Amino acid sequence: MSDNTPETDLQGDVVLLTGMSGGGKSVAMHVLEDAGYFCVDNLPAELLMDFLKLEEQRGERRVAIAVDVRSAGSLPLMLPLLKELRAMGVPVRSIFLDASDDALMRRFSETRRPHPLRDGRTTGAVQPGGANSDSHRLLLDAIQLERELLVGLKAESTVIDTSQLRPAQLRAWLGDLVGPNASNKLTLVFESFAFKHGVPSDADFVFDVRVLPNPYYDRELRPLTGRDAPVAAYLAAQPEVGMMMGQIAGFLSRWLPNFAADQRSYLTVAIGCTGGQHRSVYLVEMLARQFGHHGHVLKRHRELDAR
Repeated sequence: MSDNTPETDLQGDVVLLTGMSGGGKSVAMHVLEDAGYFCVDNLPAELLMDFLKLEEQRGERRVAIAVDVRSAGSLPLMLPLLKELRAMGVPVRSIFLDASDDALMRRFSETRRPHPLRDGRTTGAVQPGGANSDSHRLLLDAIQLERELLVGLKAESTVIDTSQLRPAQLRAWLGDLVGPNASNKLTLVFESFAFKHGVPSDADFVFDVRVLPNPYYDRELRPLTGRDAPVAAYLAAQPEVGMMMGQIAGFLSRWLPNFAADQRSYLTVAIGCTGGQHRSVYLVEMLARQFGHHGHVLKRHRELDAR
């Protein structure tokens, strides 16, 4: 602890919410409020320690602090403070909401809001390649600059890729992460996805199961999902499926203790197939059940949840 930093012994849960502008922080803050957190938006890093000290005096409660490039001048201070708080034993969970450049460009265009790092004379509503091509370029440059400014915080955070998430999905996923059943131990997430819609950028490990037998080619199984009994029975009968699942489970069993010892708070295992409907969904369901003893285990089905 530096000499000029007030000591704090805050015992309540602290969430640091950060990420890209347009990544969904407004939705996330509402979720945190609903979960019982006292929320402060856009708190300058210089005030963080004083704020936590004040919260300690008020009594134990959960707090959530949103930090982004609106306070760009103080951002360089936030990463050292985050590491310092963790070294002191303060239970800080940093959550970073990310999205692809295309998704962010689309959202700014739809909302007509300016990016905080853009020239205030132009808005976010642009038509790529049209009359506003210069404005489009300025917006893209602002997004790239923001990524550079936040790269350190992202590396220290749990990352949620919101590129293809509806607000309801983000609310549900974040609720699982900070809800009453969450713990300070490593959270293991199994997520199914479709390769044709892109690989989740928040995945720590990606396993491609497109080589496995595909129920899609059975007309009776085609409209079903990997959560349905007929599809599960079909895949359970395939030796390759059992072999693939066993190898993934063996890898995770071997290395999970190491990730936990490294004080990781979140590990996402993404399982992908062609459509994100049958094979990947089945393996996520089975692996989540198999690792249920691990503690806090979540399962997500990106394509199914979007329906």
